[in-house]
Amino acid sequence: MSTLCVSGGRVLLPDHDVVRADVLVDQEEGTVVEVGEDLAGDVTLDADDCLVMPGLVNAHTHAAMTLLRGIADDKPLDAWLQEDIWPVEAALTSEDVRAGTELAAVEMIKSGTTAFADMYFEVDAVVDAVETAGLRARVGHGVVTVGKDDEAAREDAAESIRVAERFDGAADGRVSTAFMPHSLTTVDPDVLREYTEAARDAGVPVHFHANETTDEVDPIVDERGERPLAWARELGLLEPEDFLAHGVHTTSDEHALLAETGAGVVHCPASNMKLASGMAPVQAMRDAGVTVALGTDGAASNNDLDVFDEMRDAAMLGKLAADDASAVPAGAAVEMATQGGADVLGIDAGRVEPGANADLAVLDLDAAHLTPQHDLVSHLAYAATGSDVRHTVCDGQVLMRDRELTTLDAAAVRERASEQATELVERA
Repeated sequence: MSTLCVSGGRVLLPDHDVVRADVLVDQEEGTVVEVGEDLAGDVTLDADDCLVMPGLVNAHTHAAMTLLRGIADDKPLDAWLQEDIWPVEAALTSEDVRAGTELAAVEMIKSGTTAFADMYFEVDAVVDAVETAGLRARVGHGVVTVGKDDEAAREDAAESIRVAERFDGAADGRVSTAFMPHSLTTVDPDVLREYTEAARDAGVPVHFHANETTDEVDPIVDERGERPLAWARELGLLEPEDFLAHGVHTTSDEHALLAETGAGVVHCPASNMKLASGMAPVQAMRDAGVTVALGTDGAASNNDLDVFDEMRDAAMLGKLAADDASAVPAGAAVEMATQGGADVLGIDAGRVEPGANADLAVLDLDAAHLTPQHDLVSHLAYAATGSDVRHTVCDGQVLMRDRELTTLDAAAVRERASEQATELVERA
Protein backbone atom coordinates (compact mmCIF):
# COMPACT_ATOMS: atom_id res chain seq x y z
CA MET A 1 0.00 0.00 0.00
CA SER A 2 1.33 3.43 -1.01
CA THR A 3 0.27 6.06 1.51
CA LEU A 4 -0.08 9.83 1.57
CA CYS A 5 -0.04 11.71 4.85
CA VAL A 6 -1.58 15.18 4.97
CA SER A 7 0.20 16.34 8.10
CA GLY A 8 0.43 19.19 10.55
CA GLY A 9 -2.92 20.85 10.01
CA ARG A 10 -6.40 21.02 11.42
CA VAL A 11 -9.15 18.79 10.06
CA LEU A 12 -12.81 19.54 9.46
CA LEU A 13 -14.70 16.48 10.70
CA PRO A 14 -18.15 15.40 9.41
CA ASP A 15 -19.88 16.99 12.42
CA HIS A 16 -18.00 20.24 11.62
CA ASP A 17 -15.78 20.01 14.66
CA VAL A 18 -12.24 21.11 13.88
CA VAL A 19 -9.37 19.13 15.41
CA ARG A 20 -5.62 19.10 15.06
CA ALA A 21 -4.84 15.87 13.23
CA ASP A 22 -3.10 14.24 10.31
CA VAL A 23 -4.98 12.44 7.52
CA LEU A 24 -3.55 9.18 6.22
CA VAL A 25 -4.61 8.11 2.73
CA ASP A 26 -4.31 4.81 0.87
CA GLN A 27 -3.32 6.05 -2.58
CA GLU A 28 -3.97 2.73 -4.29
CA GLU A 29 -7.54 2.45 -2.99
CA GLY A 30 -8.09 6.22 -3.01
CA THR A 31 -9.58 6.23 0.47
CA VAL A 32 -8.94 7.78 3.86
CA VAL A 33 -7.32 5.25 6.23
CA GLU A 34 -7.06 7.21 9.45
CA VAL A 35 -7.53 10.64 10.97
CA GLY A 36 -5.31 11.04 14.02
CA GLU A 37 -2.12 12.38 15.54
CA ASP A 38 1.48 11.64 14.61
CA LEU A 39 0.69 9.68 11.46
CA ALA A 40 3.23 9.02 8.71
CA GLY A 41 3.01 8.03 5.06
CA ASP A 42 5.23 7.25 2.10
CA VAL A 43 4.46 10.73 0.75
CA THR A 44 3.83 13.82 2.89
CA LEU A 45 1.68 16.83 2.08
CA ASP A 46 2.40 19.72 4.45
CA ALA A 47 -0.77 21.19 5.98
CA ASP A 48 0.87 23.48 8.53
CA ASP A 49 -1.34 26.55 9.15
CA CYS A 50 -4.01 24.89 7.02
CA LEU A 51 -7.47 23.36 7.30
CA VAL A 52 -7.95 19.93 5.71
CA MET A 53 -11.52 19.67 4.47
CA PRO A 54 -13.53 17.58 2.03
CA GLY A 55 -12.98 18.43 -1.62
CA LEU A 56 -15.80 20.63 -2.86
CA VAL A 57 -18.49 19.25 -5.14
CA ASN A 58 -19.79 21.31 -8.06
CA ALA A 59 -23.02 19.38 -8.56
CA HIS A 60 -24.26 21.18 -11.68
CA THR A 61 -22.20 22.79 -14.39
CA HIS A 62 -21.48 22.79 -18.10
CA ALA A 63 -17.71 22.69 -17.89
CA ALA A 64 -16.80 23.51 -21.49
CA MET A 65 -18.83 26.71 -21.31
CA THR A 66 -15.65 28.27 -19.93
CA LEU A 67 -15.04 29.06 -23.62
CA LEU A 68 -18.18 31.25 -23.53
CA ARG A 69 -17.22 33.14 -20.37
CA GLY A 70 -18.23 36.78 -20.86
CA ILE A 71 -19.65 36.23 -24.35
CA ALA A 72 -23.18 37.30 -23.40
CA ASP A 73 -24.04 38.98 -20.12
CA ASP A 74 -26.88 40.94 -18.56
CA LYS A 75 -29.77 39.21 -20.33
CA PRO A 76 -32.67 37.04 -19.10
CA LEU A 77 -32.40 33.27 -19.48
CA ASP A 78 -34.56 32.66 -22.55
CA ALA A 79 -33.03 35.47 -24.61
CA TRP A 80 -29.54 34.58 -23.40
CA LEU A 81 -29.97 30.96 -24.51
CA GLN A 82 -31.76 31.47 -27.80
CA GLU A 83 -29.96 34.58 -29.05
CA ASP A 84 -26.43 33.97 -27.82
CA ILE A 85 -25.61 30.59 -26.32
CA TRP A 86 -27.38 28.02 -28.48
CA PRO A 87 -26.18 29.56 -31.80
CA VAL A 88 -22.57 29.37 -30.63
CA GLU A 89 -22.98 25.88 -29.18
CA ALA A 90 -24.26 24.71 -32.56
CA ALA A 91 -20.73 25.27 -33.86
CA LEU A 92 -18.97 23.34 -31.07
CA THR A 93 -16.45 20.67 -31.96
CA SER A 94 -14.95 17.91 -29.85
CA GLU A 95 -11.71 19.91 -29.73
CA ASP A 96 -13.59 22.90 -28.32
CA VAL A 97 -15.20 20.79 -25.61
CA ARG A 98 -11.91 19.17 -24.65
CA ALA A 99 -10.19 22.55 -24.37
CA GLY A 100 -13.05 24.12 -22.43
CA THR A 101 -13.34 21.19 -20.03
CA GLU A 102 -9.61 21.19 -19.35
CA LEU A 103 -9.79 24.92 -18.63
CA ALA A 104 -12.66 24.22 -16.22
CA ALA A 105 -10.61 21.45 -14.61
CA VAL A 106 -7.71 23.83 -14.00
CA GLU A 107 -10.07 26.34 -12.40
CA MET A 108 -11.80 23.72 -10.26
CA ILE A 109 -8.62 22.04 -9.05
CA LYS A 110 -7.11 25.39 -8.12
CA SER A 111 -10.22 26.25 -6.07
CA GLY A 112 -10.51 22.93 -4.25
CA THR A 113 -13.25 21.22 -6.26
CA THR A 114 -12.67 17.50 -6.68
CA ALA A 115 -15.98 16.34 -8.21
CA PHE A 116 -18.53 17.81 -10.57
CA ALA A 117 -21.63 16.98 -12.60
CA ASP A 118 -21.47 17.97 -16.25
CA MET A 119 -24.33 18.21 -18.73
CA TYR A 120 -23.00 18.97 -22.18
CA PHE A 121 -22.08 17.60 -25.60
CA GLU A 122 -19.14 15.64 -27.06
CA VAL A 123 -18.99 13.68 -23.82
CA ASP A 124 -16.05 11.58 -24.99
CA ALA A 125 -13.96 14.76 -24.91
CA VAL A 126 -15.28 15.59 -21.42
CA VAL A 127 -14.31 12.13 -20.16
CA ASP A 128 -10.84 12.42 -21.68
CA ALA A 129 -10.33 15.73 -19.90
CA VAL A 130 -11.60 14.34 -16.59
CA GLU A 131 -9.31 11.32 -16.86
CA THR A 132 -6.26 13.48 -17.59
CA ALA A 133 -7.05 15.99 -14.86
CA GLY A 134 -7.61 13.32 -12.20
CA LEU A 135 -10.98 14.67 -11.10
CA ARG A 136 -14.20 12.82 -10.34
CA ALA A 137 -17.34 13.54 -12.42
CA ARG A 138 -20.86 12.45 -13.26
CA VAL A 139 -21.32 13.24 -16.95
CA GLY A 140 -24.05 13.10 -19.53
CA HIS A 141 -25.11 14.18 -23.00
CA GLY A 142 -27.59 17.05 -22.78
CA VAL A 143 -30.80 16.48 -24.75
CA VAL A 144 -32.74 19.35 -26.35
CA THR A 145 -35.53 18.51 -28.78
CA VAL A 146 -36.76 22.04 -29.51
CA GLY A 147 -36.83 22.59 -33.28
CA LYS A 148 -36.16 18.92 -34.09
CA ASP A 149 -38.44 16.47 -35.86
CA ASP A 150 -39.47 13.28 -34.11
CA GLU A 151 -36.65 11.18 -35.56
CA ALA A 152 -33.96 13.68 -34.62
CA ALA A 153 -35.45 14.18 -31.16
CA ARG A 154 -35.43 10.47 -30.42
CA GLU A 155 -31.92 10.09 -31.77
CA ASP A 156 -30.72 12.86 -29.45
CA ALA A 157 -32.28 11.11 -26.44
CA ALA A 158 -30.94 7.72 -27.57
CA GLU A 159 -27.46 9.24 -27.80
CA SER A 160 -27.73 10.34 -24.18
CA ILE A 161 -28.52 6.76 -23.14
CA ARG A 162 -25.67 5.36 -25.27
CA VAL A 163 -23.23 7.83 -23.77
CA ALA A 164 -24.37 6.95 -20.24
CA GLU A 165 -23.85 3.25 -20.85
CA ARG A 166 -20.53 3.70 -22.61
CA PHE A 167 -18.72 5.89 -20.09
CA ASP A 168 -20.09 4.71 -16.75
CA GLY A 169 -17.05 3.62 -14.73
CA ALA A 170 -14.47 5.29 -16.98
CA ALA A 171 -11.27 6.85 -15.64
CA ASP A 172 -10.71 3.97 -13.19
CA GLY A 173 -14.19 4.46 -11.77
CA ARG A 174 -13.93 8.21 -11.28
CA VAL A 175 -16.50 8.83 -14.02
CA SER A 176 -20.16 7.99 -13.53
CA THR A 177 -23.00 8.94 -15.84
CA ALA A 178 -26.64 9.98 -16.12
CA PHE A 179 -29.35 10.49 -18.71
CA MET A 180 -29.52 14.27 -19.03
CA PRO A 181 -32.60 15.78 -20.71
CA HIS A 182 -32.22 19.54 -20.58
CA SER A 183 -35.57 20.41 -18.99
CA LEU A 184 -39.28 19.70 -18.86
CA THR A 185 -39.94 22.45 -21.41
CA THR A 186 -37.11 21.81 -23.87
CA VAL A 187 -37.63 18.05 -24.30
CA ASP A 188 -40.74 16.55 -25.87
CA PRO A 189 -42.83 14.81 -23.15
CA ASP A 190 -43.21 11.57 -25.09
CA VAL A 191 -39.48 11.42 -25.72
CA LEU A 192 -38.79 12.25 -22.09
CA ARG A 193 -41.09 9.53 -20.81
CA GLU A 194 -39.74 6.86 -23.18
CA TYR A 195 -36.07 7.51 -22.61
CA THR A 196 -36.40 7.99 -18.88
CA GLU A 197 -37.68 4.41 -18.87
CA ALA A 198 -34.65 3.45 -20.96
CA ALA A 199 -32.41 5.12 -18.38
CA ARG A 200 -34.00 2.98 -15.67
CA ASP A 201 -33.30 -0.12 -17.73
CA ALA A 202 -29.70 1.02 -18.15
CA GLY A 203 -29.36 1.62 -14.41
CA VAL A 204 -28.39 5.29 -14.64
CA PRO A 205 -30.01 8.28 -12.89
CA VAL A 206 -31.60 11.30 -14.56
CA HIS A 207 -30.39 14.89 -14.22
CA PHE A 208 -32.37 17.82 -15.60
CA HIS A 209 -33.14 21.52 -15.12
CA ALA A 210 -36.46 22.30 -13.43
CA ASN A 211 -38.37 25.30 -12.07
CA GLU A 212 -35.51 27.65 -12.92
CA THR A 213 -37.71 30.53 -14.08
CA THR A 214 -41.41 31.35 -14.11
CA ASP A 215 -41.26 30.87 -17.89
CA GLU A 216 -40.52 27.20 -17.21
CA VAL A 217 -43.25 26.86 -14.59
CA ASP A 218 -46.22 28.80 -15.96
CA PRO A 219 -46.66 26.92 -19.28
CA ILE A 220 -46.87 23.59 -17.47
CA VAL A 221 -49.30 24.91 -14.89
CA ASP A 222 -51.45 26.59 -17.58
CA GLU A 223 -51.46 23.59 -19.93
CA ARG A 224 -51.66 20.72 -17.45
CA GLY A 225 -53.12 22.25 -14.34
CA GLU A 226 -50.35 20.89 -12.15
CA ARG A 227 -46.93 21.91 -10.90
CA PRO A 228 -43.82 20.95 -12.90
CA LEU A 229 -42.46 18.45 -10.41
CA ALA A 230 -45.80 16.65 -10.16
CA TRP A 231 -45.70 16.41 -13.95
CA ALA A 232 -42.10 15.22 -13.80
CA ARG A 233 -43.16 12.45 -11.46
CA GLU A 234 -45.86 11.35 -13.92
CA LEU A 235 -43.19 11.17 -16.62
CA GLY A 236 -41.19 8.74 -14.50
CA LEU A 237 -38.68 11.19 -13.04
CA LEU A 238 -37.76 11.85 -9.39
CA GLU A 239 -36.34 8.52 -8.37
CA PRO A 240 -33.99 8.58 -5.33
CA GLU A 241 -30.82 8.79 -7.45
CA ASP A 242 -32.19 11.57 -9.71
CA PHE A 243 -31.26 15.20 -9.23
CA LEU A 244 -32.48 18.45 -10.69
CA ALA A 245 -30.79 21.81 -11.11
CA HIS A 246 -32.14 25.09 -9.73
CA GLY A 247 -35.58 24.49 -8.19
CA VAL A 248 -35.98 28.24 -7.83
CA HIS A 249 -39.75 28.46 -8.20
CA THR A 250 -40.83 25.53 -6.07
CA THR A 251 -43.70 25.17 -3.60
CA SER A 252 -44.08 23.39 -0.29
CA ASP A 253 -45.96 20.59 -2.06
CA GLU A 254 -43.04 20.17 -4.46
CA HIS A 255 -40.60 20.13 -1.54
CA ALA A 256 -42.65 17.37 0.07
CA LEU A 257 -42.58 15.44 -3.21
CA LEU A 258 -38.80 15.78 -3.45
CA ALA A 259 -38.36 14.67 0.14
CA GLU A 260 -40.70 11.73 -0.41
CA THR A 261 -38.94 10.53 -3.55
CA GLY A 262 -35.40 11.26 -2.39
CA ALA A 263 -34.51 13.23 -5.52
CA GLY A 264 -31.93 15.95 -4.88
CA VAL A 265 -31.76 19.62 -5.85
CA VAL A 266 -28.67 21.52 -6.96
CA HIS A 267 -28.85 25.18 -5.95
CA CYS A 268 -26.97 27.56 -8.29
CA PRO A 269 -27.25 30.93 -6.52
CA ALA A 270 -24.82 33.00 -8.62
CA SER A 271 -26.37 31.94 -11.93
CA ASN A 272 -29.87 32.48 -10.57
CA MET A 273 -28.97 36.00 -9.47
CA LYS A 274 -27.14 36.91 -12.67
CA LEU A 275 -30.03 35.76 -14.90
CA ALA A 276 -32.59 37.25 -12.48
CA SER A 277 -34.23 33.84 -12.26
CA GLY A 278 -35.21 34.35 -8.64
CA MET A 279 -34.30 33.17 -5.14
CA ALA A 280 -34.61 29.47 -4.43
CA PRO A 281 -36.32 28.65 -1.09
CA VAL A 282 -33.33 26.68 0.11
CA GLN A 283 -34.14 26.79 3.82
CA ALA A 284 -37.67 25.59 3.15
CA MET A 285 -36.30 22.72 1.06
CA ARG A 286 -33.87 21.69 3.77
CA ASP A 287 -36.55 21.97 6.43
CA ALA A 288 -38.70 19.62 4.35
CA GLY A 289 -35.90 17.05 4.24
CA VAL A 290 -34.71 17.65 0.67
CA THR A 291 -31.04 16.95 -0.06
CA VAL A 292 -29.61 20.19 -1.45
CA ALA A 293 -26.23 20.55 -3.16
CA LEU A 294 -24.44 23.52 -4.72
CA GLY A 295 -23.46 24.13 -8.32
CA THR A 296 -21.93 26.98 -10.26
CA ASP A 297 -23.85 26.31 -13.49
CA GLY A 298 -21.77 27.16 -16.56
CA ALA A 299 -19.09 29.84 -16.60
CA ALA A 300 -21.15 31.82 -19.10
CA SER A 301 -23.81 32.52 -16.47
CA ASN A 302 -21.73 32.81 -13.30
CA ASN A 303 -18.92 33.62 -14.50
CA ASP A 304 -16.54 31.45 -12.46
CA LEU A 305 -16.43 27.90 -11.12
CA ASP A 306 -15.39 28.72 -7.54
CA VAL A 307 -17.67 26.79 -5.16
CA PHE A 308 -16.48 28.92 -2.24
CA ASP A 309 -18.27 31.80 -3.96
CA GLU A 310 -21.40 29.64 -4.19
CA MET A 311 -21.28 28.91 -0.46
CA ARG A 312 -21.26 32.60 0.34
CA ASP A 313 -23.95 33.36 -2.23
CA ALA A 314 -26.13 30.48 -1.00
CA ALA A 315 -25.94 31.65 2.60
CA MET A 316 -26.61 35.29 1.72
CA LEU A 317 -29.38 34.65 -0.80
CA GLY A 318 -30.95 32.06 1.46
CA LYS A 319 -31.41 34.67 4.15
CA LEU A 320 -33.03 37.10 1.73
CA ALA A 321 -35.34 34.41 0.34
CA ALA A 322 -36.48 33.43 3.83
CA ASP A 323 -36.42 36.99 5.20
CA ASP A 324 -34.51 35.50 8.10
CA ALA A 325 -30.88 36.17 9.02
CA SER A 326 -30.65 32.72 10.63
CA ALA A 327 -31.65 30.88 7.41
CA VAL A 328 -29.00 28.85 5.55
CA PRO A 329 -26.31 29.29 8.20
CA ALA A 330 -22.62 28.80 7.51
CA GLY A 331 -22.67 25.11 8.43
CA ALA A 332 -25.52 24.45 6.02
CA ALA A 333 -23.67 26.16 3.18
CA VAL A 334 -20.55 24.09 3.86
CA GLU A 335 -22.61 20.90 4.06
CA MET A 336 -24.30 21.61 0.72
CA ALA A 337 -20.89 22.17 -0.92
CA THR A 338 -19.45 18.92 0.42
CA GLN A 339 -21.63 16.13 1.81
CA GLY A 340 -24.78 17.36 0.06
CA GLY A 341 -23.05 17.40 -3.30
CA ALA A 342 -21.54 13.97 -2.75
CA ASP A 343 -24.94 12.55 -1.78
CA VAL A 344 -26.63 14.05 -4.84
CA LEU A 345 -23.95 12.71 -7.19
CA GLY A 346 -23.92 9.33 -5.49
CA ILE A 347 -20.24 9.34 -4.56
CA ASP A 348 -18.67 8.25 -1.28
CA ALA A 349 -17.04 11.59 -0.54
CA GLY A 350 -17.84 14.94 1.04
CA ARG A 351 -16.39 14.03 4.44
CA VAL A 352 -12.97 13.40 5.98
CA GLU A 353 -13.21 10.09 7.83
CA PRO A 354 -11.86 6.55 7.46
CA GLY A 355 -13.36 4.68 4.52
CA ALA A 356 -14.44 7.76 2.56
CA ASN A 357 -12.95 8.63 -0.79
CA ALA A 358 -9.76 10.62 -0.31
CA ASP A 359 -11.06 13.77 -2.02
CA LEU A 360 -9.56 16.65 -0.06
CA ALA A 361 -8.95 20.37 -0.22
CA VAL A 362 -6.27 21.90 1.99
CA LEU A 363 -7.04 25.54 2.74
CA ASP A 364 -4.19 27.88 3.69
CA LEU A 365 -5.31 29.89 6.73
CA ASP A 366 -2.31 32.23 6.71
CA ALA A 367 -4.19 35.19 5.27
CA ALA A 368 -5.45 38.55 6.54
CA HIS A 369 -9.03 37.82 5.48
CA LEU A 370 -8.98 34.57 7.48
CA THR A 371 -7.69 36.24 10.65
CA PRO A 372 -8.66 35.92 13.50
CA GLN A 373 -9.95 32.35 13.49
CA HIS A 374 -12.89 32.38 15.88
CA ASP A 375 -14.95 30.01 13.73
CA LEU A 376 -13.43 28.22 10.75
CA VAL A 377 -16.78 26.96 9.46
CA SER A 378 -17.92 30.57 9.33
CA HIS A 379 -14.75 31.46 7.44
CA LEU A 380 -15.40 28.73 4.87
CA ALA A 381 -18.83 30.14 4.08
CA TYR A 382 -18.21 33.85 4.40
CA ALA A 383 -14.51 34.67 4.04
CA ALA A 384 -12.54 32.01 2.17
CA THR A 385 -12.02 31.97 -1.59
CA GLY A 386 -10.78 29.37 -4.02
CA SER A 387 -7.41 31.09 -4.20
CA ASP A 388 -6.83 30.14 -0.55
CA VAL A 389 -6.59 26.45 -1.49
CA ARG A 390 -3.00 25.24 -1.14
CA HIS A 391 -3.32 21.55 -2.09
CA THR A 392 -6.02 19.50 -3.83
CA VAL A 393 -6.30 15.70 -3.61
CA CYS A 394 -8.73 13.46 -5.51
CA ASP A 395 -8.95 9.68 -5.24
CA GLY A 396 -5.80 9.79 -3.12
CA GLN A 397 -3.76 11.52 -5.84
CA VAL A 398 -2.28 14.99 -5.43
CA LEU A 399 -3.69 17.17 -8.21
CA MET A 400 -2.24 20.41 -6.85
CA ARG A 401 0.69 20.89 -4.48
CA ASP A 402 1.54 24.35 -3.18
CA ARG A 403 -0.70 25.93 -5.86
CA GLU A 404 1.10 24.05 -8.68
CA LEU A 405 -0.99 21.60 -10.71
CA THR A 406 0.51 18.15 -11.15
CA THR A 407 -1.77 16.65 -13.83
CA LEU A 408 -2.31 19.57 -16.20
CA ASP A 409 -0.06 22.28 -17.64
CA ALA A 410 -2.14 25.28 -16.64
CA ALA A 411 -0.42 27.73 -18.99
CA ALA A 412 -0.77 25.41 -21.99
CA VAL A 413 -4.43 24.73 -21.15
CA ARG A 414 -5.20 28.45 -20.97
CA GLU A 415 -3.45 29.13 -24.27
CA ARG A 416 -5.27 26.33 -26.05
CA ALA A 417 -8.64 27.34 -24.59
CA SER A 418 -8.16 30.94 -25.71
CA GLU A 419 -7.35 29.80 -29.24
CA GLN A 420 -10.34 27.44 -29.40
CA ALA A 421 -12.69 30.08 -28.01
CA THR A 422 -11.63 32.59 -30.65
CA GLU A 423 -12.06 30.05 -33.45
CA LEU A 424 -15.44 28.95 -32.08
CA VAL A 425 -16.86 32.46 -32.05
CA GLU A 426 -15.54 33.08 -35.57
CA ARG A 427 -17.22 29.88 -36.81
CA ALA A 428 -20.49 30.72 -35.09
